[in-house]
Amino acid sequence: SAVLFSLLPSTDVGATGGDVNRENGAAVSHVTPQPLLLTPEPWNLLVAQTPAKEKAKEGETVVLNCHLNSPQHPSLTNLMVKWYKEDEKGQMDLLEKNVTILPNNSRIFMSGDLSQGDVYLIILNVTTSDHGTYFCEVTLPDGKVVTGHGTKLRIRRALGLFGIEESIGTIIGVVAAGVGGIVVLIIVLTPQLRKCILCMRQESCQ
Repeated sequence: SAVLFSLLPSTDVGATGGDVNRENGAAVSHVTPQPLLLTPEPWNLLVAQTPAKEKAKEGETVVLNCHLNSPQHPSLTNLMVKWYKEDEKGQMDLLEKNVTILPNNSRIFMSGDLSQGDVYLIILNVTTSDHGTYFCEVTLPDGKVVTGHGTKLRIRRALGLFGIEESIGTIIGVVAAGVGGIVVLIIVLTPQLRKCILCMRQESCQ
């Protein structure tokens, strides 16, 4: 019985030591994730503009599509969106921080549900001056900027002749083809005209 009595305290001490070890282990498990919480997950945002080319007639309303997708961050409401246009005159900013920045211009604005990643650029009553390539640019919370590949917009204008509507490029092409055809026709007919003139002279001499 003396032996059994001497074992009991050692058993209690061992149990107490096990509890202490478990408490230390629990404390360590709480401390380990802290560096992960301090390091934000990097953004991986895809900016898709489709289609790459768009056509419209003067006076129509144009909707340019831009869709944002980030698998790591399903909520996109805090993103800053910018639209700008590039043409032969250079670059022109249209919208910045989701708001139109052009003075005295109510034709251009942004629409869509940003929480779903939809940020459309709408242009009312388009004119030939709206011709150009439009880019959707997004600024992430970490300062990184992601830009789409752009959508090229071509505006067709009405000639007022029998209701025919053509783009400026098509008009130039038709005129060039017509002039070329006339030149070819003159080249082909010149030898024939010479023969006719010679024949007429010979008959007049006889």
